[in-house]
Amino acid sequence: MMRVRLFAGVLTVALAMTGCSGSSENAATAGAAGSGTVKLAVNPWVGYEASAAVVKYLLENELHYKVETVESGEADSWKGFESGTVDVVLENWAHPELKKEYIDQKKVAISAGEDGNKGVIGWYVPEWMAKKYPDITDWKKLPDYASLFRTADSGNLGQFLAGDRSYVTNDAALIKNLKLPYRVVYAGSEDALIKAAQEATANKTPLLMYFYEPQWLFSQLKLVKINLPPYAIGCDTNPQAVACDYPPYLLDKIVSKKFANTGGKAYEFIKNFVWTNDDQNSVAYDIAVNKMSDDAAAKKWVEANKIVWQDWIPAA
Repeated sequence: MMRVRLFAGVLTVALAMTGCSGSSENAATAGAAGSGTVKLAVNPWVGYEASAAVVKYLLENELHYKVETVESGEADSWKGFESGTVDVVLENWAHPELKKEYIDQKKVAISAGEDGNKGVIGWYVPEWMAKKYPDITDWKKLPDYASLFRTADSGNLGQFLAGDRSYVTNDAALIKNLKLPYRVVYAGSEDALIKAAQEATANKTPLLMYFYEPQWLFSQLKLVKINLPPYAIGCDTNPQAVACDYPPYLLDKIVSKKFANTGGKAYEFIKNFVWTNDDQNSVAYDIAVNKMSDDAAAKKWVEANKIVWQDWIPAA
């Protein structure tokens, strides 16, 4: 399902363990000192980057583990559970097909519980469009406005702007099954989606786009969600036949089974990690807007929020 940006400067810590590959098995022998390595997936949107930055900072500075960050798309991250290149995915947007494959069938991964973030995916237009065309938020009216959204990329159809091709998305199926005269055009990244929303708001140019929460951009401008046919349990079971809105997402953490068995205090910490959309947005804003490094943004949040993260630290 969703989202973002090519990250600037995600740090990768090289492995330096003598006679070992740096796998999470080192964490099993780390004890209180935390001398192992945790392989942390980083998916391509800044909210995830913010979560990873804080988790990495605390694992390194409070528990004294090494953290190796692995940048990859959502589905590719799960492949790492099998190959041994990934220990932890911090923000999973449902993915029942991946859970079936890697948790139920291959048995190389398990859920480590919810991360506290509440995810929303949907179709959005800039606020000015909802004010000028009050009925545009009704999906049944979208055919009437298709000509407003035509671009060189969409031809004689209206453009629906999507993000990264790796994101969780039902948009092409929705357009087909709801018989809407639109074509999906991929912006390519979260940064491109954000730029499109900012320009459409500033210049009052038409835009229909895929977007999601948590997302720091909502603190800068307002987007209005399109009312698609309401979600009902099971309406998205067949990806090709989807004709309903996206479900609400209670985002969870996925870890490799090996890490769960051998990760020691690092695994306990990951299980305990729970924060809010506001927490994530504040760190993401510092990374994306204030141009702070991941480490600096994480340090700022950690220093201001000990009351939140102290409960994540396993007992000695």
